[in-house]
Amino acid sequence: MRLLHTMLRVGNLQRAIDFYTQVLGMTLLRTSENPEYKYTLAFVGYGSNPEHAELELTYNWGVDHYELGTAYGHIALAVPDAVAACDRIRLAGGNVTREAGPVKGGSTVIAFVTDPDGYKIELIQRPESA
Repeated sequence: MRLLHTMLRVGNLQRAIDFYTQVLGMTLLRTSENPEYKYTLAFVGYGSNPEHAELELTYNWGVDHYELGTAYGHIALAVPDAVAACDRIRLAGGNVTREAGPVKGGSTVIAFVTDPDGYKIELIQRPESA
């Protein structure tokens, strides 16, 4: 078994695509529309399946926001330099909600950003990810 994708419901598809491509540097891989069931999908990522897991952005027509609930945690991305990644994200209009620094009780450097729908993305510093 392997992880293929994670799906997030978004309130504005173009805004979500812009965030994940322009702010986090992913590529829009493909889109599909289903008029019968009134939804549109956009897949973004740093590469396509099967080599890379993808993020599926689902827009249900006419729904502009969702309650995130308390079960959802975050998406994690490896970055070579968390401080530099936060600076780039902030300059691109992204919302850094936790500046880069050691995780509580450990030494791994992490940071958090929030996407336009309120989903949390953890940046984990891993120099070998460059």
